Amino acid sequence: MDFAMLIGVGLLTGVTTVLFGFGGGFVAVPVVVAADAALGGDAMRVATATSALVMVVNAGFATAVTPRRILRALRGSGRLVLLLAVGASAGAFATRLAPADLAHWAFVAYVALTIADLLLRPGFLRPRPPAGPASEAPRPLSTCLGAPIGAVAAFLGVGGSVMTVPAMRRAGHPMQVATALANPLTLAIALPATVVSLGVAAVPAAGAARVHLVGLIDLRAAAALLLGALPVIALLRRRPPRIPDRVHAWAYVGLLGLVTVAMLLMA
Repeated sequence: MDFAMLIGVGLLTGVTTVLFGFGGGFVAVPVVVAADAALGGDAMRVATATSALVMVVNAGFATAVTPRRILRALRGSGRLVLLLAVGASAGAFATRLAPADLAHWAFVAYVALTIADLLLRPGFLRPRPPAGPASEAPRPLSTCLGAPIGAVAAFLGVGGSVMTVPAMRRAGHPMQVATALANPLTLAIALPATVVSLGVAAVPAAGAARVHLVGLIDLRAAAALLLGALPVIALLRRRPPRIPDRVHAWAYVGLLGLVTVAMLLMA
């Protein structure tokens, strides 16, 4: 996969960052696996590490250009953010020690289970009727979810939005707000995961495969993805598309399905 194609995929990661809160992880992981296929079983480890760096930049930039009135919903979430970071550090270490194929199949299994959950359980596609007055504020995300979300997200290289967006949606937030709030939470997960990845020795096959790594991060792939993503994030944050909430939710599920298919084809 050449540099220009990676930039093109980066455009898509910019769209998913703004519209779905993914930060690029769900798109970046299968793309980097394909780009670095010459690394064999280590391609998934490199993909999750590279994805973490892409998400740090994408999610950080998306957070910076998000209206403050939306970000106020995360006030009082300091402990949640801290636990996300702690869990992410543990997950990033775990993926370096796990068998090469484990992260790949765990990625597929987790996304497939998430799709089933979104389709079958009320609250995402079929929001529950309000239990109280219409003006009742959405519930905050539970602090106890921080460590497990951070650990799973860092292990799979996905940033946590596949867990935080449904949780915030079920807490009462519309899709537009839930996806926007996913970006600062993704940043809390991706930053420690990136630090861990930079401190790990590069995989032995990198030299023969002509893949230039810093730690476990493919900086060439990350640079191309970011070159495509950042202008799109700036444009869509300035002029956000108007998408009906229900259509937005179905599109979220559809994108998860496409990513699952892509990872199965690469198995």
